[in-house]
Amino acid sequence: MTKYDMIYINGKWVAASSQDTIQVFDSTDESVMATIPAGTAKDVDAAAKAAHAAFEAWAALDKQERAKYMSRIGDGLAARMDEIATAISRETGMSKMLSQLVQVGLPINSFKQASAIAESYVYEKEVGSSLVVREPIGVVGCITPWNYPLHQIAAKVAFAMAAGCTVVLKPSEVAPLDAFMLAEIIDEIGLPAGVFNGVPEGVTKGYYVKPTVFSGVTENMTIAREEIFGPVLSIMAYNDIDDAVRIANSTDYGLAGGVWMADKDKATAVARRMRTGQVEVNGGAFNPNAPFGGYKQSGNGREYGEYGFEEFLEIKSMQR
Repeated sequence: MTKYDMIYINGKWVAASSQDTIQVFDSTDESVMATIPAGTAKDVDAAAKAAHAAFEAWAALDKQERAKYMSRIGDGLAARMDEIATAISRETGMSKMLSQLVQVGLPINSFKQASAIAESYVYEKEVGSSLVVREPIGVVGCITPWNYPLHQIAAKVAFAMAAGCTVVLKPSEVAPLDAFMLAEIIDEIGLPAGVFNGVPEGVTKGYYVKPTVFSGVTENMTIAREEIFGPVLSIMAYNDIDDAVRIANSTDYGLAGGVWMADKDKATAVARRMRTGQVEVNGGAFNPNAPFGGYKQSGNGREYGEYGFEEFLEIKSMQR
């Protein structure tokens, strides 16, 4: 087990203000693979003050210089790909190959893409007699989820810093309660006891869930309305395309969806009607430079590429 007892604040590793720690579990055998400082409001306050003090100089730095820093961070991640991918595979349960491709490859892309955008972006534009200027917002607070632990950091930090902002980072302690939600769903559907326990046969340790498909699901059931971060799918019947779109848009969420049809143009027309931030049309490949974000309770704003970059800029109009 590795014990981490320092927090990165103001360009250096410093002792946390509390002795409290958070355990990081190995998903394959439930052992504690590491402990990290829990962090307190005092630590966040110190980080925010340091970011505020650094903001003016960082924002004033030439955009080519900021771009170089972002590119070098991408290079640093690439140099430690195997180490990072191994740790994330143990924590999340993702295969090593996918961790290298997704969990480390995407963060590298974020920093490299942020570098390219920062260097080429046009921050000023003449609009009639006005000069429209885009400027960095300031200190940015970022809360990141658990399922893409490094990528979700990079997707925010890279573009915020490339835009000239300074960043305070806080990982979320809250993870989806898959086991509890599955138990609720099983009870709701009315499966007899013992038919499904979620754990693959012969497995006694580790956080494993069987890939499972539920049929007979209605749109008011928990499984149809809540996001379940696990290998669980539900089947719902629909009468026609209009009904399918209505069902898809009836939830409180709208992060990602998909449409499969023989006619790509018709599939795209259906995708346009979905209140969803991202829609895969016939299994289209994920594009890490296209805007990423949701509708409704899946959040406001967008990440990645120029779209994410502009989230960290304010607009000033100077009439001359």
